[in-house]
Amino acid sequence: MSTTFDLPDANQEQWLKRYYYLRALFSIVWVTAAFAVGTKVPAIAALLLVVYPAWDATANWIDATRSGGLAKNRTQRINVGVSGVATAAVLVALNSGMGAVIAVVGAWAIASGLLQLSTAVRRWKSHGAQWTMILSGAQSALAGGFFIAQSRMETPPSIANVAGYAGVGALYFLISGVWLTVRHMRSIGPSIQNRN
Repeated sequence: MSTTFDLPDANQEQWLKRYYYLRALFSIVWVTAAFAVGTKVPAIAALLLVVYPAWDATANWIDATRSGGLAKNRTQRINVGVSGVATAAVLVALNSGMGAVIAVVGAWAIASGLLQLSTAVRRWKSHGAQWTMILSGAQSALAGGFFIAQSRMETPPSIANVAGYAGVGALYFLISGVWLTVRHMRSIGPSIQNRN
């Protein structure tokens, strides 16, 4: 029995709204933990750096499943795989130091950003708030390039740099959720007036 299904447009938009808020909330919690604890305790920083791409893989899998299934959502299916590989690569890179970890995070940010951008372009016609997801994907790809360049410096960046990147991502998801919320409120306003 398949666990995937197509939601009607109204339900799909409600799902996307909840999904964007969930992604924003996770990123806010992750950024807070990174700055509050990760910058002081290397073991927590390592754990957070592994959790971040693992969460992205999980979130993309859940969204694709709720949006018609992995077969229908090719870019998200690929993103699940890319983020899963990135999770394993971060685990391996931790043995080589922060420079190697940041290089992996950079490569992952480029790939997952471009896939997120592609997903947003595909959803453009049927759902609102995709301009923020397009910007987020493009920004992620650019940030990934900066991470790779920074990983080669004598003093590699720390988890604080990744936290800044995650914070911007949280903002994009939050804006998307708010955008869909406002759009929904505007759409139900006229229908309530018509009933009166």
